[in-house]
Amino acid sequence: MPGGRSVDWAALEADLGTVLPSDFRSLAEAYPILVVDDFLTVSVPRPGAEASWASESREDEILQDLYEMGDTEGYVPFPQPGGLICWAESNSGDFFYWRTSPAAPDAWPVVVRTDNGDWSEFPVGAVEFLAGVYRRTLDVSGMPRDFPGDDPKVLGLSDRID
Repeated sequence: MPGGRSVDWAALEADLGTVLPSDFRSLAEAYPILVVDDFLTVSVPRPGAEASWASESREDEILQDLYEMGDTEGYVPFPQPGGLICWAESNSGDFFYWRTSPAAPDAWPVVVRTDNGDWSEFPVGAVEFLAGVYRRTLDVSGMPRDFPGDDPKVLGLSDRID
């Protein structure tokens, strides 16, 4: 991809133990850090730090704690079959996951756990989910009513240090 960030997807996915959805890979190549309306941050891997991203995804302590407390409404942490992998979070404690089932990553639904403990599942990928939230065509129960704002900003920030 011209101008892409050169994430080593093969290494990341080998460390993680699964292929990731193609829409997320494209998003991560285009936007090193993606922030929607100063509220929702998409967690994208940095070139050279793929192992760290994979490790954090496999060892999601918050999700593991919720699971052990029985507060996941039947969802399980990855790498269990159908387990959740976090790909974004908000600055108020909402978490955005993929449910890694069915097997084809491009068919993984988005699962949201809001800061008030509501769980919702959407039969779309990450990019379609973000577009739906941005356009207000997807209603996420438990999310702040003022998100996104009337004039939402989407920032693609560079991870280069000059």
